[in-house]
Amino acid sequence: MNEMMMDLDPLVTAETWRKSGREVAIATVIETWGSAPRPAGSHLVIDSDANFEGSVSGGCVEGAVISEALDVISTGEAKMLEFGVADETAWRVGLSCGGRIRVYVERLG
Repeated sequence: MNEMMMDLDPLVTAETWRKSGREVAIATVIETWGSAPRPAGSHLVIDSDANFEGSVSGGCVEGAVISEALDVISTGEAKMLEFGVADETAWRVGLSCGGRIRVYVERLG
């Protein structure tokens, strides 16, 4: 079950989760091309139970980002992810609007 907290700042949620002892990763939109639905600087925070808050793509690639974030939480190794209609992930995940997006995922704390 997803523990989405509507209308909260994902950074506030991340800090609240960390203070309660949860392991947390943050995904940040670094760069976009074309008509990507979220601007650079947008955030998605994820805890080790796959609860999340925020958005990096308006729902287009969140599932893939959450999966990668869980790996980042367990290994502690940050990742740079890129999604779009012109790469090898286009048939698994993609931006319905046709844009491209680069997302940096790192563990907090």
